[in-house]
Amino acid sequence: MSTKPILGILLGDSSGVGPELVAKLAASNFYQNYCRPVIIGDIRILNQALSIIHADAPLTSIDKVADADWSKGTPVLDQRDQDPDQVIVGQASTYCGAAVYNALKVAAKLFKDGDIEGFCFAPFNKAALKMGGCGFESEHYLLADIFGCADQPFGEINVVDNLWTSRTTSHVPIKEVSDHLTVDSVLRAELLCYNTLKQAGYENPRLGVAALNPHAGENGLCGREEIDVIIPAIEKAKEIGINADGPYPSDTLFIKAFRGDFDCVVTMFHDQGQIALKLKSFDQGITIAGGMPAPIVTCSHGTAYDIAGKGIANTSSFENAIKMASQMAISSRSKKNDSTFSA
Repeated sequence: MSTKPILGILLGDSSGVGPELVAKLAASNFYQNYCRPVIIGDIRILNQALSIIHADAPLTSIDKVADADWSKGTPVLDQRDQDPDQVIVGQASTYCGAAVYNALKVAAKLFKDGDIEGFCFAPFNKAALKMGGCGFESEHYLLADIFGCADQPFGEINVVDNLWTSRTTSHVPIKEVSDHLTVDSVLRAELLCYNTLKQAGYENPRLGVAALNPHAGENGLCGREEIDVIIPAIEKAKEIGINADGPYPSDTLFIKAFRGDFDCVVTMFHDQGQIALKLKSFDQGITIAGGMPAPIVTCSHGTAYDIAGKGIANTSSFENAIKMASQMAISSRSKKNDSTFSA
């Protein structure tokens, strides 16, 4: 009997490239190298995607995970909630958003019930998700609510190759970043990195923390955020056993990080890390829903509405997402009682 983890594979937004990505990996038997996949979505959408990419894959429709038999093909937990004729390719819609919202809730429940060990979702449109009935700011807030961990550090962690990054602030204007930086907010970002890296099997994660100002503030000449906020947050992290160091000027920090000095970089704002990662490897990046009890991973790119339906989407990022979710699921089996820290 296979010991590979059972992972849910969500189709993503049916009007984007998500179903094509899922179909390509099913047709190439990629999943079976890393996990026992259970595709969650409407099997009609998946069959349409197989037609688009001019490929075939043995699929079996199931009503519950317990019915999965991977020797007969890739199981599809058929949601029966999308008619391909109702999907407008390349356009965000309530119809597709509602299916994504349903799939996320189904996958989370399956994990809570012990039926799957994690899940990967193909890209979807956040506006469509809200149009489809999700009242939360993003999927991260939705999942944190479902899992009951909204009071703990959670959010996006971006990964390229072996380098992870988390950010203290995210989608806020640059002029407001400093106002959002507190000792607690920086510490939460450090905790998020540490706990998620431990979940992925890192024994003693090494965190490099970015400065906000030029030259790391130059002893207050270029700003005091390093002195008043970032350094105290690093010291607090060290006090509870987290291997954090910094703050480092952001124009040199990623040189150190990419040569292997750190496992994760904690940045102060969105583009401080994203520019470096996307310059390094735009097509390979993945996003982890950090802070969740379940391994949840997706590709770092979006729905690619402009090429949807053409069968030309690159699967590299989604492949990496599958690999990471599988790695985290296996690690989680042996680390259920390992130490993590709370905010």
